[in-house]
Amino acid sequence: DFKGPIHNRECICLLVYLSINVSPPAWTQGDPRKLIYPTDSTGQFCGQIGTPLEKKPFLFYFNIMKCASPLVLLEFQCPTTQQSSVLYDQCICITDIRHNRSVPEILKNRMCPAMVIPSKPFTRRCLPALETKGGVVVIGNKTTFVYGDINLNATDLLEASKNSNLVVEARQVAMKIFEDYTESWPWILLGLVIAMLVSLFFIILLRLLAGVMVWVIITMVIAVIGYGILHCYMQYDSLKGQPGANITIKDLGLQTDFSVYLHLQQTWLAFMIILCIVEVVVIITLIFLRKRLIISIALLKEASRAISHMMSSLFYPVLTFALLCLVIAYWAITAVFLSTSNEPVYKVFNTSECEYSRDTCDPKTFNGSNISARCPDAECLFAFYGGETYYHKYLILVQFYNLFLFFWCANFVMALGQVTLAGAFASYYWAFTKPDDIPASPICYSLSRALRYHTGSLAFGSLILSIVQVVRVILEYLEDHLKDAENGFAKFLLSCMKCCFWCLEKCIKFLNRNAYIMIAIYGKNFCTSARDAFFLLMRNVVRVVVLDSVTDFLLFLGKLLIVGIVGICSFFFFTQRIKPMEEAAPSLNYYWVPILTVVLGSYLIAHGFFSVYAMCVDTLFLCFLEDLERNDGSAARPHLMSQTLLNTLSKPSEKTQSYN
Repeated sequence: DFKGPIHNRECICLLVYLSINVSPPAWTQGDPRKLIYPTDSTGQFCGQIGTPLEKKPFLFYFNIMKCASPLVLLEFQCPTTQQSSVLYDQCICITDIRHNRSVPEILKNRMCPAMVIPSKPFTRRCLPALETKGGVVVIGNKTTFVYGDINLNATDLLEASKNSNLVVEARQVAMKIFEDYTESWPWILLGLVIAMLVSLFFIILLRLLAGVMVWVIITMVIAVIGYGILHCYMQYDSLKGQPGANITIKDLGLQTDFSVYLHLQQTWLAFMIILCIVEVVVIITLIFLRKRLIISIALLKEASRAISHMMSSLFYPVLTFALLCLVIAYWAITAVFLSTSNEPVYKVFNTSECEYSRDTCDPKTFNGSNISARCPDAECLFAFYGGETYYHKYLILVQFYNLFLFFWCANFVMALGQVTLAGAFASYYWAFTKPDDIPASPICYSLSRALRYHTGSLAFGSLILSIVQVVRVILEYLEDHLKDAENGFAKFLLSCMKCCFWCLEKCIKFLNRNAYIMIAIYGKNFCTSARDAFFLLMRNVVRVVVLDSVTDFLLFLGKLLIVGIVGICSFFFFTQRIKPMEEAAPSLNYYWVPILTVVLGSYLIAHGFFSVYAMCVDTLFLCFLEDLERNDGSAARPHLMSQTLLNTLSKPSEKTQSYN
């Protein structure tokens, strides 16, 4: 009497899933303005709209030389007075200065900077306008400056701001990349649309000519990789004898203009070696799996028939992608609020010996305290954002907990997609008369059933996977903090644990995927479904190995082929090598920016389409195994699979029994 997916209720874990959240305290205590606006020595935000400093957007350092102090690396704050400024090249003083004071008194009390140098704005901070002229570092055509009784060279100021130079170069690269995106975004969208059409075209061809398309995909993948090898060799050969082409990548070092590397022979040699390795691996794998391709082709044909009755399933990954974007945005906003939920911390900064140096202080009561009396040159300045409460001390643990919730939500969204597709394809398999017994809208019907009855089971399965993923993140965090340690045993133990948890995560993902299929079919809870799926697969372990290795490999080749076709076309277009479209191609700083974007987007699009096929194959395979154990092929208990699939996947004894 079994006719396919069964309804059931499992909502206890969902209630727990919805009840634990860290966003309310984060949103009430966090303040993203701490990331947007720089903070001066009094703890006020420079340039914040609606405040007295609204028209003073820049942060000015009274003594930029102190930014070269090691204290900057410890507390990420320069031990000097910092004041908001209207213009980045304007001389400013603290706001409460009185005009009747003498210049020596003003300088002694550090009410105004003793030295003003030409500056330029960077992330709303005034930094020295350093330039190189004739191999000499200058600032505003000057090489020396007077700070009190001290003569300073421009190179000294370069040392003080050298930490920002790398950031400046990175910012320049980022601006060029942004410019490339503004120039090429219509062509990038066109490339992604082409990738979607090519993916859809391959899916349709798989529906009509599954057997032929498998061999076409294999042949074209080998041909595309071979063409890549040939092109790399031609580029390598064309650079022979050209000036600078024999320089190694190591000698060239890191360059912000990445196109420089394409003029090196070593770059194209590396590309050619990588493609040769990929080509050899693909060919060897196909040689070993050649006898199992027939089984995969039969499954792909059956999957094509199922998908043809529910074409909307091909676009279901769009919903999963949209939900994942919401989860990522929610986690990122919460993480920002958590990171900015600290309070301003003020510390004592001084130039001479002082027993209170670097102690916490209160700027409101500092002038009347004994610290200013015993240390006349001491100042109470803003140091960083922190706190002394338990919440602030263990904020890193709260961030890890927020990361755990992110993994849980993301895994839940992907589990919902898997159980929805599995329920739709299971309704196709268990329909006695196809397509009459298939629901009118199988995807919508399966999604509503999953949301109504199976959310608790999905939340529990996602919880198990999320715990393992968070443990892996913690291990990475520990390894990063222990990378300078000399304890070899600790490093070895961490490496072993990382390997074990990586394997555990892969096993749990495989088990969860099949458990969700059983949930979609029988409506049982997660543990029962996982147990049933595990023992069902173990009773058919040979078939599982054949299916999992060959079918996944063929689908991967399909994705690789689509990415290769779209990537090669985008390469020739953006490098202006297509003569009829040479003038239409935009002029770019880095032509690899749109190419890599199109390649990555094409892979994601192809993965979305082919993931539906992969889920369909896995669901039909599990239903096939259940069908073999549940039915014997007689008139009273007939098999619901097609005869072709039965002949391909069944053992001889099962075929004979079915024929009888």
